[in-house]
Amino acid sequence: MRHFGHIAPEVRERLFHREPCAFTADSSPQLLAAALGATLYSPATRPHLADDILKQAGRGVISMVICLEDSIDDAEVVGAEENLVRHFRDLADRPDARPPLLFVRVRGPEQIPDLARRLGPAIRLLSGFVLPKFTEERGIPFLESLAAAETATGRRLFAMPVLESPQLLYLESRAETLAGIARAVDKYRERVLALRLGVTDFCSAYGLRRPPHMTAYDVQIVASVIADVVNHLGRADGTGFIVTGPVWEYFRVQERMFKPQLRQSPFLQVRAEELRRALIEHDLDGLLREIELDRANGLLGKTCIHPSHVLPVHALSVVSHEEYSDAQDILRPERDGGGVLRSAYTNKMNEVKPHRAWAERTLRRAEVFGVAREDVGFVELLSAGLRV
Repeated sequence: MRHFGHIAPEVRERLFHREPCAFTADSSPQLLAAALGATLYSPATRPHLADDILKQAGRGVISMVICLEDSIDDAEVVGAEENLVRHFRDLADRPDARPPLLFVRVRGPEQIPDLARRLGPAIRLLSGFVLPKFTEERGIPFLESLAAAETATGRRLFAMPVLESPQLLYLESRAETLAGIARAVDKYRERVLALRLGVTDFCSAYGLRRPPHMTAYDVQIVASVIADVVNHLGRADGTGFIVTGPVWEYFRVQERMFKPQLRQSPFLQVRAEELRRALIEHDLDGLLREIELDRANGLLGKTCIHPSHVLPVHALSVVSHEEYSDAQDILRPERDGGGVLRSAYTNKMNEVKPHRAWAERTLRRAEVFGVAREDVGFVELLSAGLRV
């Protein structure tokens, strides 16, 4: 699989200075964590789950979570588990099927070994489990169950803890909760692929819901938690993890109170005003702004609940030619001693030592999402993906 692999090779060649790399579910954890991209959630109750998974893979989805938790009613859990197992087995029996990275969001630790056993040979399609409302006390049993399932099946299985508990939100318990989470995920570091943020649960604790013209960063109590999570768990010194961006909840047309946030000029330059109107009508201009703020705040990838969100996340994850040029300059071996240099684009200062971690992270993103050609921006990437 590869990002933008659903686009024709000749179109990719026109868009990319360096194309996204190919990888498999057995690639290194570091590569897979960076490559998650827009992780699309789907309830495990869907009657045509196997077909839905392959349909989304054909549209460029690289990672999916099949949910047994908040997206389904409590009374549906038993049936949802049966449906999930049946459709995983169906997928495993299709020799030409090319599903994305698949994860299951469970409710309790006991579901992990039980589902692993029931899947049988179809376990080869599963990359891991998403662990809800993760804290040290609650999370350790999940991680122990995951390790046991891995041993029993011989299949490498990853965990993606979701940071969404009230203890993490409340100021008086936040520091202690973060320290506990750090201890838990560090103990099981080789099994933790990425950390996910559950912003909807954060808002729920205060009866809040952000409107479509506002990002998670406009809700100050949420923004403060994101900052603290990245501060503690997303460091670039080798101790941190990939932290993914929060879910964007909106996908329907709604009456707009505020001026659209999406500038006209990038679309007018490539005659894509119709695309701009479509994005605004579906409240995706707010999503685009939030994706940019995610990256500026140290997050990579995003939880998605609608297929229309996937392409914008991936298009804005592609490394620009300018970013790539700066990162390469900073990481040249002859610059190991540090120093300051003017960028090749002659519009900024690149200071080698302070910008090194940024450059390394940028080249990791370039490997999995590719590098756009010098004259290609996110509008062209969006347009190409929508024409498929």
